[in-house]
Amino acid sequence: MKFFKTTAALLALSALSATAAGAETRITYKSAKTGSSYYQMGVELAEAMKTGTDGEVIVTVEESQGSVQNVMEVRARGGDYVFTTPPALVGLAQGGKAMFEGKGDAQFDEIRALFPIPSLTMHFVMSQSSGASDLAGMEGKTILLGNGSFGATEGEKYLELFGLTDKVEIADAELSNAVAALKNGQIDGFVTAGSWPAPNVIEAAASTPVTILSLSEDQIAQSNRTALTIPAGTYAGQEADITTTSLPVVAYATTQMDDDTAYALTKTFWESKAKLGDTSPWWNGVDEALMANIDGKIHPGAVRYYEEAGIALDAAQQ
Repeated sequence: MKFFKTTAALLALSALSATAAGAETRITYKSAKTGSSYYQMGVELAEAMKTGTDGEVIVTVEESQGSVQNVMEVRARGGDYVFTTPPALVGLAQGGKAMFEGKGDAQFDEIRALFPIPSLTMHFVMSQSSGASDLAGMEGKTILLGNGSFGATEGEKYLELFGLTDKVEIADAELSNAVAALKNGQIDGFVTAGSWPAPNVIEAAASTPVTILSLSEDQIAQSNRTALTIPAGTYAGQEADITTTSLPVVAYATTQMDDDTAYALTKTFWESKAKLGDTSPWWNGVDEALMANIDGKIHPGAVRYYEEAGIALDAAQQ
């Protein structure tokens, strides 16, 4: 009889363990290259999810080679996949356009948004000694763009768009050398894109007097990018708001993710955002206004949270 009681107890313990294990939800979060600010954001989000759900949601951060790869992997992933990308890329994938031409897949139509994360924000950083106070003031100056990054590609686009391509000298150096080169007078300025406040811009402003250029309304309109304001006081010596352009970035899942998981991820993100901002100020750039940058549908589980929180969604998002 004792044997049967012991066996029953072990079976009960085993069932309890299985239930506990089953309550734990595991998510793969794919964002960017290791060492980038967006990979670090993923690490911070993973910790926030674990803490905010008392360990019920465990997020594993996976290195990515970029946003296009993140979208493409939707074809082979399941309901535990969360990834980040600009909303524009989701639209291109669903339409089979540009880099997705000939690579269409029905799974692209199942992509659903969860919440916005810090936008890729353009920074045009000039030494005060250069005298530049707007984009036109870059004429005759030496500018570092770097290679291969969104900021470099976007910087080249702006130089061409505003007639500066043949009027500036492009420094042959990596963006990682920008702060030292600016401080030593080897360059007059550099162009970079990242979440704000950007670490390399913080370093530059702290080490030498700089002017971070604002774009006019007309220039922002011509860029076909989203306007963004960097508040005064974000960087050392910055006394006024900076108006610039940005590329929104959003965390996505697919309809394969169950509604309760999408709800938990979205709710935990917004409820943890203030604490995230205390750790890394780039999270302070995320607010409800960024919801307007989400083109297309939001996951039904996330919609449930937004309705509870009183956050308005447009018809296309629901």
